[in-house]
Amino acid sequence: MEAKDSLPAISRKLWIYTNYDCNLSCSYCVAESTPRAPRNAIGLDNARRIVDEAVELGFEELFFTGGEPFVLEEIYDIIAYASAHLKTTVLTNAMLFNNRRLTRLCEIANPNLYVQVSLDGGRAEHHDAYRGTGTWRKTVAGIKALQDNGFNIRLSSTETPANSDHLDELHEFRRSLGVADEDHFIRPLARRGFSDEGMEVAPHSLVPEMTVSINGIYWHPLSSPSSEDMLLSEKIFPLSAAVSCIRKNLVAQTDGQIELIEFT
Repeated sequence: MEAKDSLPAISRKLWIYTNYDCNLSCSYCVAESTPRAPRNAIGLDNARRIVDEAVELGFEELFFTGGEPFVLEEIYDIIAYASAHLKTTVLTNAMLFNNRRLTRLCEIANPNLYVQVSLDGGRAEHHDAYRGTGTWRKTVAGIKALQDNGFNIRLSSTETPANSDHLDELHEFRRSLGVADEDHFIRPLARRGFSDEGMEVAPHSLVPEMTVSINGIYWHPLSSPSSEDMLLSEKIFPLSAAVSCIRKNLVAQTDGQIELIEFT
């Protein structure tokens, strides 16, 4: 396995798609997730090996995304293992924290574990436009439940035509929840997956953030199982091969190459 100083300087974040099925059908979903999407779960054994190799390679932070990670029974074991080794953030819509799920999450709470909730507006109409009627109310309730139980909370928002004129209101509402400015991330709408509007993105326009799913290794988390232009390899292991491939692609891009070089 490669030495720690071989990791590209551009990012020491590692993204992991835990699964692709979700309790929502957001109309802008990059990952093409719905309740009917194939689960394609990473699995506990794979997740543990990914964490182990990430530590060896010098990654500093893990991000678990989906789909909705909390539809998985094994998500608690996955993030407990990950957060015992590295700073770990799990992304969620925060709508599934009934008593049982919240209790299980509380059992593994630790200072290394962060929960990042998707919130697109300070009012329901700004959030629900892309995520579905009634989702804002349930998401806000989930945020408050997490806060009441002492979790480190981050918020992420996608700027859309529904909320772009109301971002000041979103910031005001977020501050009223007690979430600091540095824990709120706003990203542009990307024309990927289900979305037919927004910013065009491609590997050559994105700084690489290595992303792992059961389907392989991708250049960036703005990908889905059908994102062949982002795919580096259908093989997950060893992660060191993907790191080398990313470095090779960065060199190739400086020479004007656009299409990714895959590793085998």
